[in-house]
Amino acid sequence: MLQTIPSLALLALLIAVLGTIGTVPALIALFLYALLPIVANTHAGLGGVSRGIAQAGSALGLTTRQVLAFVELPLAAPTMVTGIRTASVINVGTATMAAFVGAGGFGERITAGLALNDGATMLAGAIPAAVLALVVQLGFDGLARAVDPARRHRRDA
Repeated sequence: MLQTIPSLALLALLIAVLGTIGTVPALIALFLYALLPIVANTHAGLGGVSRGIAQAGSALGLTTRQVLAFVELPLAAPTMVTGIRTASVINVGTATMAAFVGAGGFGERITAGLALNDGATMLAGAIPAAVLALVVQLGFDGLARAVDPARRHRRDA
């Protein structure tokens, strides 16, 4: 439900609730926006693990926690990383909105450029924000390859 609230409206709501502007409401808003993709992909990843595989771990004498830690989580890891990647890239873009509540960041340059009708100032905030989103995306792509058991197995062969 929190994903449906526009980011600026959520920031305004948090300012009213917390009674302060700046970094704290911005960080809380970013945390709340990150929850949906992370939780949804974790649920999907764990739900995608075959019950037979989990039962095989139990048959080998693993406890429920050990089955989760050594069987289910490693198999669900690629999907979980996808959720974290999605949340991170979304948050890089949403963080530019934090400039409206005095939390700083690249959004300050973007809004200053908008206010002054200065394209160079806008680009001074927009380009680094876009590059940061791409770097985050590429970093998580590498992490996804590292945690994917199928890709790891092909690399070892």
